[in-house]
Amino acid sequence: MRLVSLFALAVAAAPLAALPAKQAAPAPQAADSAFTFEEAMIPMRDGAKLHTVIIRPKGQTGPLPILFQRTPYGAPGAAPRSMPGNWSALGKDGYIFVFQDMRGRFASEGGPFTLSTEIKTGKGETDESTDAYDSIDWLVKNVKPNNGKVGMWGVSYPGFTAAIAVARPHPALKAVSPQAAWIDYWKNDDLHRWGAMRLTYASDWVNSLQADKTNDGIDLYDRYDTYEWFLKAGSPADIEAKYFKGRVPLYKQMIEHPDYDDFWKKQVWSNTLKKTTVPTLNVAGYWDQEDPWGSWQIFDKQRENDPNNLSLMVAGPWNHGSWRSAGNMLGRIPIGTDSGAQFMEQVEAPFFAYWLHGKGAKPDYRMKSFQSGSWQWKTYNQWPLTTASSKSIYLHADGSLSFTAPAAGEGCREYLSDPANPVPFRARPMSATYATPDWRWWETEDQRFADYRPDVLSYTSAPLDADLTVTGAITAALEAATSGTDSDFIVKLIDVYPEDFEKAPTAIGAYAKGLNGYQLPVAMEVKRGRYLQSFEKATPLVPNQVNDWTIPLRNHDHVFKKGHRIMVQVQSSWFPMIDRNPQTFVPNIYKAKPADYQKATQKVCAGSAIMLPVVGN
Repeated sequence: MRLVSLFALAVAAAPLAALPAKQAAPAPQAADSAFTFEEAMIPMRDGAKLHTVIIRPKGQTGPLPILFQRTPYGAPGAAPRSMPGNWSALGKDGYIFVFQDMRGRFASEGGPFTLSTEIKTGKGETDESTDAYDSIDWLVKNVKPNNGKVGMWGVSYPGFTAAIAVARPHPALKAVSPQAAWIDYWKNDDLHRWGAMRLTYASDWVNSLQADKTNDGIDLYDRYDTYEWFLKAGSPADIEAKYFKGRVPLYKQMIEHPDYDDFWKKQVWSNTLKKTTVPTLNVAGYWDQEDPWGSWQIFDKQRENDPNNLSLMVAGPWNHGSWRSAGNMLGRIPIGTDSGAQFMEQVEAPFFAYWLHGKGAKPDYRMKSFQSGSWQWKTYNQWPLTTASSKSIYLHADGSLSFTAPAAGEGCREYLSDPANPVPFRARPMSATYATPDWRWWETEDQRFADYRPDVLSYTSAPLDADLTVTGAITAALEAATSGTDSDFIVKLIDVYPEDFEKAPTAIGAYAKGLNGYQLPVAMEVKRGRYLQSFEKATPLVPNQVNDWTIPLRNHDHVFKKGHRIMVQVQSSWFPMIDRNPQTFVPNIYKAKPADYQKATQKVCAGSAIMLPVVGN
């Protein structure tokens, strides 16, 4: 969840997404707390002062390193009474924990809070990297005793603030762990998926950060089912005019900048990265519903110039931040071990211990992955794997899925896509983004709610006669056409559990939540037709012309087990997670009028395939 700090998460010892969006201030510091609590206003180079909280373990007898987190979600108002479980592995080594409100948020000066990720180069200008630099400089000089070494860490926005600090690293910054961070607002993660607006998330997340200085946003929903609310609300521009009215500036900027123009390109802060000099532990969840992409891109960018092998990657079967909890469930599916606890104890704590305390051995891996399906840790010395071979699994006109290429003359399948009745991205009724735990795990949810809809094509393989291990980047390559002049295609790669996977539950309501025949999405993504030729300039599609639709499905590490089936679903709406494509080309898709939303016949033709990086088969 976006709306709490890692401190609040740690105190609760719960997944990041489990905490409420709006919560009362912590109780005053307890006399028997295991920590001391101090507050400071740290001056930045432009004179703004940022509210900072310093939490030290009581009984500190010598200099300790500083673990520093910058957050827009509110620095803590009190020290924890005892060592939070989420900190326990780190706490064994000993750190001074520091939290800071970002400029324009809560008790910090400056602002308004823009969510900008731009690295500015003008004389005297400030950005998130300069604020990190100035803060670290003050901390090592004023928080005594410390050992002169600072680490930065955090999940989500705090993960981004840890990452961008390496763009202008202070000499005392000796290690960072960006967890669920991001680099490009337009291509993926929070605000878009390859240029398609993340409608619900932009409406809820950006609203919460910009409507006021705290986490209180503009109340939107007067319907129990938010799917229905967004359908009635109209286009993104209609939502701006009716509800936000300029109070959420980034939302309005999204509408005014639909294409990949300079407004978005200047936000790609990772373009400034040069030689990797700060040890970096990047962390991502394969089922992260908020930021599944950015940490991988930071890792890739750093590895371009990393002679000392300082950039590392860790990934697992986690949603947004669940590696900071036990991590023993993938939604409804039991993992069988505490992968999150193992990450904190066996990966994160040793990483910081080596670089900040000089204890233990230098990490000698490139990537650690908790592989889904096998539910085992894997260690890789390079990424992508040189042992993986690309194999295409084909979508056939009879609805089957196989590694056999289509026969000559094999045709297409088609469906009617209606913007007035878009395919929901999860089962209805839908809660608001942060309102219930359901949203946290929507990317793992059983896809049978969409299977057999007339506007969803399903392709299914025979049961596998052996395990199939897929490790690396997955890509969908559709041969597809639309009768409209614009269109979306969404592709979902699914692991179908056997019909007899478990004994059928009998309790009230449990049968529908059983794992027999469960359709677990492994990879899902959208591609918007107006951007097939260029991200920078939208162009209409030629009606009924078959085009190549290459859709990146990101990195994964998954074993399709023997007896399971592989399924692919194809659809043209994913609502309201993604805004509706009107299927009629308009210059600005976010300003489409009601008459622009038209039904279209979609075709998926022979040659369409999913390219899998297969290991050991």
